[in-house]
Amino acid sequence: MSGYILGLDAGNTVIKAIIFDMTGRELALAALDGHSSMPKPGHVERDLGELWRNAVTVIGRCIAEAGIDAGDIVAIGCAGHGNGLYALDRAGAPLIGIQSLDTRAVGLVGEWAKSSIGDRTYKYCLQKPWAAQTPTLLAWLKRFEPELFGRIGTAFLCKDLIVNRLTGARSTDATDMSGCGLLSMPGRRYEQDLLEAYGLGDCADLLPPVLESAEIAGHVTRDVASLTGLRAGTPVVAGLFDVVASAIGSGVTRTGAASIIAGTWSINQVITDEPIREPSIFMLSTFDPQRYLAIESSATSAANLEWIVREFLDHVPEGKSPFELCSDLVASIDPTGDIPIYHPFLYGSQKNGQARAGFYGMAGWHTRAHILRALFEGVVFEHKRHIETLHAAGARFDEAVLSGGGSRSGVWAQIFADVLGVPVTVAKSRETGALGAAIAAGTGVGVFADFAAGAMAMTSAARRYAPNDALAPAYAARYQLYGQINEAMAPMWERIASRQALQ
Repeated sequence: MSGYILGLDAGNTVIKAIIFDMTGRELALAALDGHSSMPKPGHVERDLGELWRNAVTVIGRCIAEAGIDAGDIVAIGCAGHGNGLYALDRAGAPLIGIQSLDTRAVGLVGEWAKSSIGDRTYKYCLQKPWAAQTPTLLAWLKRFEPELFGRIGTAFLCKDLIVNRLTGARSTDATDMSGCGLLSMPGRRYEQDLLEAYGLGDCADLLPPVLESAEIAGHVTRDVASLTGLRAGTPVVAGLFDVVASAIGSGVTRTGAASIIAGTWSINQVITDEPIREPSIFMLSTFDPQRYLAIESSATSAANLEWIVREFLDHVPEGKSPFELCSDLVASIDPTGDIPIYHPFLYGSQKNGQARAGFYGMAGWHTRAHILRALFEGVVFEHKRHIETLHAAGARFDEAVLSGGGSRSGVWAQIFADVLGVPVTVAKSRETGALGAAIAAGTGVGVFADFAAGAMAMTSAARRYAPNDALAPAYAARYQLYGQINEAMAPMWERIASRQALQ
């Protein structure tokens, strides 16, 4: 089939629109950075109206840049960050957007941890509650902001809001809803007992119908067509949790294949035929009903570099991006030398929501290059900790595909290979989330027989990095110190959190 596919990728910060041809070639890309607000410590929110306005803008820009007839776009797919809460009121108007970086519910999760609630939820969804999980946030709002909670009409995930605005459809998909702990598995359906475990037994009507990722949710409305330049009636599929979309968009579709995403979140995932019934592992349904993704993740990856660039790198040589400058500086440091240790916990850690970022072992002779090297390594060390958990549960792999913003740095990709001790491939497409969403859209309208065929047609590898065995001892020693400092800091983080709570 000739024509094009529009892939949308709505992350915690940026929304992107990309038009692909049927071989995965990018014709045009448009992106806009959104604004997060932090009205209270631990609260991370966004304006849903702004998110939709940004989506309209990038879609229009992308069509204009591609120079194509919008009628040649055969389908649209959307990926979005998982968890958090994107709520509409009972009239269908935007109500509140809570991002997956939010930690307001840490105390509630701690309270639940002292009871049997985690065991009750795990029985159905193979997950235990955590702070930015969608049902946890709903339960928090129900208890602490009952007036706001009472106005909720629909509890969406990020990409569901975009699909809703494009089509008017009230829908979600199995990857996103299983990823936020609201579906029982393997049945992939809402379960009343699961809702009751979260204290949401009377909230079933807030949840949208669950579709398959490639199932057509609706069609572009005339109003949206006039706003964006799209053709009215263009099919829009239900879409994907962005971590699943990124796996597909990097070519990871077979059982046992591993996808590592160095984006806002540290995502480390392996496709399995059977669910791993180990409470430490985050399980969700993948893009087909028969298989699963075993995931270890936390908000501890490339968001750290984005923060340090935003706050501390004001002056960059002309013609070079600040991220290229960072990679050059990291490459200038001997990886076997004296390098500080960095904890990438700007938004807490998976094991401890009260954890905070920090540099350790700083000395007067250290330069910003040393600091950046420590940051690059600290991010990879936390990826490694997640992967060790996957390995211990039986989800093993001997090579991985790296995607996300961190994959754009060859220096960072090499550190991943060296620290993890496995070959690392970087996907050709830098926009694997949008590409995965496009593959879902193509599958939904029959361009591809299935996701594997779509990935075969639209994805390829760009670079491959082999681990440097000579560096293994130095990295092993620093990784051990990284973990030891983590444990030693736990009581101090608790004291810091308690002081913040008093302010």
